[in-house]
Amino acid sequence: MKAEIIAVGTELLLGQIVNTNAQFLAAECASIGIDTYFQTVVGDNEERLIQALDIASKRADLVICTGGLGPTQDDLTKDVLGRYLDKPLVQHEPAMERIRRFFEARGVHMVESNARQALILEGCDPLPNDTGHAVGVALAAGGCRYMLLPGPPKEMKPMFTGYGKPWLLRMMGEERPLYSRMLKFAGIGESTLEHELLDLIESQQDPTIAPYAKEGEVTIRLATKASSREEADRKLQPVEDAICKRVGQYLYAREDIGIEAVVLRLLKERSESLVTAESCTGGLLSDLLTGLPGSSAAFKGGIVSYSNGLKHRLLEIPMEVLEGEGAPGAVSARTAELMAANLRRSLDADYALSVTGVAGPDSSEGKPPGLVYIGLATRDGAVEVTENRLGGSREIVKLRAAKQALYMLWRQLVSRG
Repeated sequence: MKAEIIAVGTELLLGQIVNTNAQFLAAECASIGIDTYFQTVVGDNEERLIQALDIASKRADLVICTGGLGPTQDDLTKDVLGRYLDKPLVQHEPAMERIRRFFEARGVHMVESNARQALILEGCDPLPNDTGHAVGVALAAGGCRYMLLPGPPKEMKPMFTGYGKPWLLRMMGEERPLYSRMLKFAGIGESTLEHELLDLIESQQDPTIAPYAKEGEVTIRLATKASSREEADRKLQPVEDAICKRVGQYLYAREDIGIEAVVLRLLKERSESLVTAESCTGGLLSDLLTGLPGSSAAFKGGIVSYSNGLKHRLLEIPMEVLEGEGAPGAVSARTAELMAANLRRSLDADYALSVTGVAGPDSSEGKPPGLVYIGLATRDGAVEVTENRLGGSREIVKLRAAKQALYMLWRQLVSRG
């Protein structure tokens, strides 16, 4: 089954909101073996929506529309699909009764336009809305299947998960769902990873191999259609083994999570602690860690020592290291070493990460943008420092530096067993 997702709403075209619905629906469809070939965004305009529906129904087996099911006059999706399929709109009494009870319970007069949210296409399968008012629609007509869902994600997601997906599975019968694995890599760029696996990617058939990247990490998605998870595992495992044989040293997870989550998990399992000393990343490393619930069990805290004065006073870096003729400078391996070692000792942590460098866009201390030193100190007194040449904008350099620091710690944790 091939799908097309049509997001309806002028606010999407104006960039006022982000179309997260399409991302969710494409992933959900893929999980049950439905391939999304096209995604369309169209404004609240009857004629243009008719055109979008006509194009989609001729090139897809399934058309999913989100948005345009509300009570106002510009909520046109049901009306337009009814006109396109020559099907009248009828009131869905359970939805209408639910709307009436909602207003009665609050002692608020129900404006008549709210009744529009209870309309459905004649002969369709209604999709209940457990978190809102607008009832959804699912039907097959003219050799195509159509599904209308609300625009607000808090209504659309539970409706699709609870009612839309089961309806699709019934329509699909015995078709085999798509199973996938996510392999997460850090410490290696997308192009380098792809180069190492190029022959596997070029010769892929089933399972498929799809690399894609976010800043500071790379994901490979392995996918295959199978009748069961056991069959899928038998097909996916040899491909995963071949990939790991080449680049397994960079593989930090077999699930779609960030490396900061894996690092925290390992630290908590070992009852070990981490502190951070940051300069050019400005607290981003700490933010990645504290963005996860339960991080306080392993992450004690950190210091953002942006100026040389704070590096000297809070991290005890001698001024002759930071400034003066012939000094290594704030952006140096020596400074990164002392930042990590001194903070780990003073806060009595098992590990300390330090980051100092030039985020850009201008140079500093005569050193180029993207030059970053990362230090890792351990309780046994050892300190490892790496020099990194990172490309990209100021924001990207900061994120790549923070991720690289986490990769260094992950590698240390794994090596210790």
